[in-house]
Amino acid sequence: MTPRINLALQGGGAHGAFTWGVLDRLLESGAVEIAAMSGTSAGALNAAAVKAGFARPNGGSQAARDNLDWLWEQVGAINEPAMMPWLTALSPSLISKSIELSMPFAMSDAIGRFSCPYDSGPLYSNSLRPIVDKFHYDFICSDLGPELFVSATNVRSGKIRVFAGAEIGPDPILASACLPSLFRAVEIFDQKTDRVEAYWDGGYTGNPALFPLFAPGLPQDIVVVNINPLHREEIPKTAREIHNRINEISFNSSLLRELRAIKFVKDLLSSGALTSGTKKDVLIHMIADDDLMTQLNVATKLIPNASVLAQLKLAGREAADAFLNNDLDNLGKQDSVSLDEMFN
Repeated sequence: MTPRINLALQGGGAHGAFTWGVLDRLLESGAVEIAAMSGTSAGALNAAAVKAGFARPNGGSQAARDNLDWLWEQVGAINEPAMMPWLTALSPSLISKSIELSMPFAMSDAIGRFSCPYDSGPLYSNSLRPIVDKFHYDFICSDLGPELFVSATNVRSGKIRVFAGAEIGPDPILASACLPSLFRAVEIFDQKTDRVEAYWDGGYTGNPALFPLFAPGLPQDIVVVNINPLHREEIPKTAREIHNRINEISFNSSLLRELRAIKFVKDLLSSGALTSGTKKDVLIHMIADDDLMTQLNVATKLIPNASVLAQLKLAGREAADAFLNNDLDNLGKQDSVSLDEMFN
């Protein structure tokens, strides 16, 4: 019987191409069935593409893979096998550093520190909208295929908002990917508050949100596809390095809080302080490539580069292969990630 899993897809700008590779390999393998997906920012875009592929007539894994290819071609990837050897020959760290030190990026970075998206007046536009508007929301909001959860941050309350089902549309996905230094807050009417609420990137409060995946009807196993490196050995010493590491820490903090809460519940269940069945004992697995991600920086998150996108996709496929080879047998039985080692 094919094991059912939940996917938790982290955000990270153009580095979300790593998740593209992970999903491409998992879908190609047919080794797992995706029951639900929780996505933030780039993770939300990836998840929406997969959901639409499964929900469309005669859809399935291949349709989901085709949707992912289309999405990342819109972002700037070149998805041609003949080009891959050339695109993957260049060092990602060299490309990342070159972009970071380039004059256009330096000027854009400097302007961004002293201005905001509201300064552009009527000239403002969200660069992601032309892509997001082309999604097939009749499929994305369908009951068919994996359940889908998209997270954004309420600007006024600072709380997470999880969109699901018919709530999902272009604005919630744009809200999930709304970095306030780049985009104006996305305004969406909220029936609960009976007012228009403003939203920023979901990464501040759930990157990605795990709690929607605790629902009783969903499987135990949560596979986190992690983009932002949890650990960097080198201490940042330049202004850009410091800014980059602050960005990584802040966008990992919500994930780490939820993982710590999961560990707390597991400890209570194992000690008998909680009766078995009173709380769901979820199993945590992770697909990541910190070695590659530590070679990159915020420049390649913000500015898509065809070579870096190709290498990220390839790395994602290889990381998914490692998961299928090493951790597939853990599904339904035990964690593949040691939360004790992570937090002790």
